[in-house]
Amino acid sequence: MSHEELLARHRAVMPRWMALYYDRPIELASASGRRVTDREGRTYLDFFAGILTNAIGYDVAEISEAIRAQLATGVLHSSTLYLIRAQVELAEKVAALSGIPDAKVFFTNSGTEANETALMLATRFRRSDQVLALRNSYHGRAFATVAITGNRGWSASSLSPVKVSWVHGGYRFRSPFKDLSDADYVKACVADLREVIETTTAGEVACLIAEPIQGVGGFTAPPDGLFAAFKEVLDEYGVLFVSDEVQTGWGRTGEHFWGIQAHGVTPDAMTFAKGLGNGLAIGGVVARGELMDCLTANSLSTFGGNPLATTGALATLEYLLAHDLQANAAKLGARLLAGLRGIAERHPVVGDVRGKGLMVGVELVGPGGEPDPAAAVAVLEGARERCLLVGKGGLYGNVIRLAPPMTLTEDELEEALAVLRETIAEVAS
Repeated sequence: MSHEELLARHRAVMPRWMALYYDRPIELASASGRRVTDREGRTYLDFFAGILTNAIGYDVAEISEAIRAQLATGVLHSSTLYLIRAQVELAEKVAALSGIPDAKVFFTNSGTEANETALMLATRFRRSDQVLALRNSYHGRAFATVAITGNRGWSASSLSPVKVSWVHGGYRFRSPFKDLSDADYVKACVADLREVIETTTAGEVACLIAEPIQGVGGFTAPPDGLFAAFKEVLDEYGVLFVSDEVQTGWGRTGEHFWGIQAHGVTPDAMTFAKGLGNGLAIGGVVARGELMDCLTANSLSTFGGNPLATTGALATLEYLLAHDLQANAAKLGARLLAGLRGIAERHPVVGDVRGKGLMVGVELVGPGGEPDPAAAVAVLEGARERCLLVGKGGLYGNVIRLAPPMTLTEDELEEALAVLRETIAEVAS
């Protein structure tokens, strides 16, 4: 079946708001390493990894063998009403890696569910429905997570179970504070946080939730230390701090295992998902024991932390740690940033190159510095024509997002840079 035929069937039964990449969407039929092959036989170097989810790459023997071994037991599911050995072992590793004192872990099926859980815990613990979130944020597609998403393109409804106030800090490139030094930028954002608490809330705020690097928002990040400064203010008011590590976790930023560690602060809770499962559906929350245990009603997750997902996730985490993929992300990420900044020097259409490790954004702009989403679409399409898959995002849809599997090789990095160099030069001409 051709891509066109499958697209017609897709449009007949799938919702219109379910986005597809490319003028001619493709189906991925097979994969190995960092490369995927579409149904029509064309192979691509994958630099978006299923939205950062295929963190180790494709067809990894150690992970596949663990999954097959669990399948061979016949137990794909038991629900959390029964003990699950892989779930306990995975929770022990996540709790130890979190750095959160007395940490406990609850598993879900996705980052959206993880953030919904974190909001439920924080609002119950603080007995408040008031939440602080960053402008340009994205935290999921469910009722509460849409409410705390500060990006109009992803805010499907104005209805909300929580009362949200917005603070500055995440998107520096177009911030009113963008021309300040790092230290003054932090001071300005901290002053804004304090003013927002004092003027837009009743004081008893449940939590502030923030992505250390905003993912859908275009891989934007504040100066290191901002969230430590925020935490000082939050502590004055008793407000909890939740770090959304759905995209920044598991060493992807290179310099740290969790994105929030760049700020020298330990949050009250962290949410995670995506890369932990390397394609399997898993997410979760790791939080202080007191916070995690605050619920007084019964609760569980039918599928969250199921035997198959946690077995695969445990194998993924062990592979990631054994092969020091964090170090690989740091080394190759530095080369990726340097290469892209070299391209930016030659082509003013590239307004900003930013990110950490293998999580890099390229913001495309017009002659006056205004967002240029058409240029981003052209780069997305041009890269695909040259057999490179990249992502797209940002508040204005003008940012190319680069987040390949963390097993990326030096040769593959140079291959991708060559494609981007040629594609951006074509778009700029």
